[in-house]
Amino acid sequence: MSTQQNNPLLAGMGSPLPLFDQILPQHVLPALDHVLQQQRERIQILITQKNPSWNSFVVPLEEMDEELSRVWGPVTHLNAVCDSEDLRLVYQEGVQKNAAWHTEMAQNEALYTGLKYIEENQSDSLNDAQKELLKQSIRDFKLSGAELSGEAKQRFKVIRLRLSELATLFEQHVLDATRAFTLHIENESDLAGLPESACEAAAQRASENNQGGWLFTLDVPSYLPLMQYSEKPKLRETMYRAYCTRATSAELDNSPVIDALLHLRKEISQLLGFEHYADYSLATKMAENGREVIGFLRELANKSHAMAEHEIKELRDFSKNNLGIDPLQAWDIPFASEKLRMHTYAISQELLKPYFSEAAVVSGMFALVEKIYGIQIRKGKATLWHEDSKYFEVFDKRNEQIAAFYLDPYARAHKRGGAWMDECVVRWQKPDGNLQLPVAYLVCNFDAPIGDKPALWNHDEVMTLFHEFGHGLHHMLTEVNIRRVSGINGVPWDAVELPSQFMENFCWEREVLDLFARHYETGEVIPNDLFERMTAAKNFQSGMQMLRQIELSLFDFLLHSEYQPDGKSRGTQPDKKQNGKSVQGLLDQVREEVAVTIPPAFNKFQNSFSHIFAGGYAAGYYSYKWAEVLSADAYAAFEEEGLTNPVTAARFRKSILAIGGSSNIMDGFIAFRGRKPSVDALLRHSGLGKK
Repeated sequence: MSTQQNNPLLAGMGSPLPLFDQILPQHVLPALDHVLQQQRERIQILITQKNPSWNSFVVPLEEMDEELSRVWGPVTHLNAVCDSEDLRLVYQEGVQKNAAWHTEMAQNEALYTGLKYIEENQSDSLNDAQKELLKQSIRDFKLSGAELSGEAKQRFKVIRLRLSELATLFEQHVLDATRAFTLHIENESDLAGLPESACEAAAQRASENNQGGWLFTLDVPSYLPLMQYSEKPKLRETMYRAYCTRATSAELDNSPVIDALLHLRKEISQLLGFEHYADYSLATKMAENGREVIGFLRELANKSHAMAEHEIKELRDFSKNNLGIDPLQAWDIPFASEKLRMHTYAISQELLKPYFSEAAVVSGMFALVEKIYGIQIRKGKATLWHEDSKYFEVFDKRNEQIAAFYLDPYARAHKRGGAWMDECVVRWQKPDGNLQLPVAYLVCNFDAPIGDKPALWNHDEVMTLFHEFGHGLHHMLTEVNIRRVSGINGVPWDAVELPSQFMENFCWEREVLDLFARHYETGEVIPNDLFERMTAAKNFQSGMQMLRQIELSLFDFLLHSEYQPDGKSRGTQPDKKQNGKSVQGLLDQVREEVAVTIPPAFNKFQNSFSHIFAGGYAAGYYSYKWAEVLSADAYAAFEEEGLTNPVTAARFRKSILAIGGSSNIMDGFIAFRGRKPSVDALLRHSGLGKK
């Protein structure tokens, strides 16, 4: 068994960064057991205080959060970026140990009483950030069953553990189902229509798998180009069927996992006195109630529907008259859309790729934030989990380090799909007075370099990188020194996407693109005519895209409010319209209300909808659109005052990025913008409002 001396997870608690080059699966459970045992002993001492204070009670709790994060955080990260059978087994057990500990802590009446005592008796001596931490902590105790008793309290604990287990199981099913399917092409004629970059990547993938020919997977960098460019309808259909039926069969079927999650979410929320899980979820968000959320989504749907109807009619007419595709099937839509985009604007993602090489994009993104925020980013030294990953340090104008981050950009086997930012280290004023600097993980799944060519990314991927870096800046540029409300901690879930979506807007500006968009061979900037075609096509099918996001958001919210796991509707919609018996029935109902394209019956998208069943967005997927209103309106200030205006950026940094979760985000927005947010900028940016 590992000891404290030779276990890198425990040794890493005292080092600035995790010791990734030393961590092995056998280190995980001994380290976790050790730190949890220590914490249980500390809690028993902590709760004996008769007159708890901030320093004697809250600071030790912050210390404990930090210690557990230093052990479990690297494990969670490795499970996402370097999955293995050995790690998965210990990770699953660790998830349960963590869930049990957090539930145990959250239901500890003595801790709850201590925090309330400090809030009631010592608030006058606390600063605003300290008061906010107490407010949020007391709220979270209530939401975690601290005021329950007897059988209800025990049942709450059992449910919390099971929900954690089910979320992990859901994500693993999606990962395994994604990895289980490959399409091996042996005849070059079957590559008709595919761009050279997609073929080269597929050939490299096959070679790495000790195969000849070309290998395609369901990872987005492989899946999407085939769907957009392949002139073989049967191949498109094969890939589409595989993608939208992931985690639907045999031991990987997520249908029973979804049913179990919904039953338990309903039960746990009702134990706390909420009518349904959506109300439970909104207790920690900006939106005041479900009516506001549903009204917001339906208002956006109404304003988008006419344009979306026009767009799908245009696509069907084009497909019939120009491509000979009639009727237009679901697996034809990406292909026909790309053809229509080229026909209308003479632009495609593939045409833009040569101008977005990895080195240029990353350095250009750094140059942008260095210019507007007055910071410097430099390559640093750290132990890494994979040769593809990199480490950078962030410095202020005085050349003092203020943060750091890791970047892991490429798709690979045993890595979770998608893109995300996560905390590695949180900014925190430690009890010894030293300031701990924030460190972020930035993870994407883009194409890696092929042969002698650098990694070339399309414009959508560039926006994804900017998006995740926006999250990273929110984490790294915080000025809050209290751990639980520092960076993204304590920020309402429906506001946390504001800084990330804000950053995406810069990717459409000539002034910004000129910082990095240069042809990887010639060094030339994007020609004016290509840039003009790109921006002209910016809102291509924006109505359809808007309705797709609203479809997912409305489905998620109704699933956790009006839908009943026993099949009985309690909402305004009659059972017959809801089809009243299944998750699929509700999804069909939502599509009937807002969608302009209905997928085939075999499409079971919900079985891989990790955001709401495994990723923390349950009854919160609307947050993307909610925060997009905030981000578009915030960016409008830069449009009005200068895209790289350091004064505007300083105000944004102070009002939004710096405050973390230490104060009301709406107050911060009003301080930055001088008023409450308006939907007008989002509609204008989406081509749905006044220019």
